[in-house]
Amino acid sequence: MSIVVATLQEAHRIGPCLDGLQQQGPVVREILVVDSGSTDGTGDLVQAAARRDPRIRLLRDAPLPADWVGKVWALEHGLQHATGAWVLGIDADTVPGPGLSGGALAAAIEGGYHAVSFSPRFRMVTAAERWLQPALLVTLVYRFGATGSDVHPERVMANGQCFLARRDALLAAGGYSSARASFCDDVTLARHLARAGRRVGFLDGSRLYDVRSYTSARETWREWGRSLDLKDASSVVRQWGDVLFLAVVQGTPLPVLLAALLLVMSRGGGSLEGWTPVLISSAALLAVRVLLQFALAGSYERRGIPFWCSPTADPLAALRILLSTLRRPTSWRGRAYTDAGRPGPSRNESLAGG
Repeated sequence: MSIVVATLQEAHRIGPCLDGLQQQGPVVREILVVDSGSTDGTGDLVQAAARRDPRIRLLRDAPLPADWVGKVWALEHGLQHATGAWVLGIDADTVPGPGLSGGALAAAIEGGYHAVSFSPRFRMVTAAERWLQPALLVTLVYRFGATGSDVHPERVMANGQCFLARRDALLAAGGYSSARASFCDDVTLARHLARAGRRVGFLDGSRLYDVRSYTSARETWREWGRSLDLKDASSVVRQWGDVLFLAVVQGTPLPVLLAALLLVMSRGGGSLEGWTPVLISSAALLAVRVLLQFALAGSYERRGIPFWCSPTADPLAALRILLSTLRRPTSWRGRAYTDAGRPGPSRNESLAGG
C-alpha cells in the first residue's frame, strides 16, 4: 500500500505520526507526505524522518484551486503519485500503532471492501474534553449507528483519519474530486463510492491507532463541531431531519426529567398528572444514552468521572449540530474559504455527496 499524509503547519504534532508510520511492516511500499506550504518546520521533520526510512517522501502540492478544500487537494496530489494497489489516507494528528497497516489491509481484504475507514481510540487530556467530546461523538452514533457496513449509501459513515481504499476504485471514481469542496470529505467520498456500487465499510480501529485532534474542549466545540452536521454529504431534508431527531433523543430527555424533578420539589412532592408518558419516554431515552456510554468506553484512552458524566453534555451536543447546520464554515485548518468561486457539490446531486 501507499500511505498519504496531508500536512499544513503540523510541526507540533506530526512527530508521533511519523514515528508510528516508520514502524509499519513491509506491506507499506511508500509513505507520501504532501505538504501545502508549511512554514513551521513541518518539511524539515519529514525530511529528517525520510533519512531514517527511505519509504518516506516529501511532496509539495500545487497552489490550491478555488473550488477545492486544502486537505482534499493534498490527498488528490498524493493519489496521483501513489503506486501501491491500496492507498491509506492518514491524518497528521494520528498516532499509528505498529499493526495499523497490516490490520487495516487484512480487514479490507477479508471484508471484500473497496474502501474502509476506521474509528480511533481517542486521547482526551483535559476533564472538559472528556466531558464534551463523547456527547458530540454520540450524535454520529444516533444518526448512523455503530461501526459496520452494508447500510444505505446515504447513511454510510467514514473517518478520514484512517481511510483505506483500492487505488483503482479511487481513480475510477474520479479520485477525490467528488469531495473537493466538502468539509466532511471522508463521508462525501465514501457515499460517492457507495453510490457507484463499491463496497464501503466503517470499522472499529481503536486497537490500530490513537488520535487527539484538538487540544481543548473549546477547540473541539469550534473545529469538530462545525463539520459534524455532515451537510456537505447530505440533502437538506436529511440534515434537518437529523437535527429534529437529535433534539428529541439526545437534546431534551435530561432537561425534561430535571424540569419534572424541580416541579415536583416546588410542589412539595405533588404528582405530575398528564406527564407520565413524556417522563417514561425521557427516562428510557436517557437509559439508552447511559448504555451507549458504556459501549463507547473502549474508544477512550482515559475516562474518569468527566467521561461518565458526558450524558449531561447532550443538550449542548444537540445544540452544536443545530448551529453547524445553520452556518457553513468560512475557515478550516488555517485556511479561509468563501462560497464565491467555490461551487462545490449541489445539495441534491446523486453522485457528488448530496
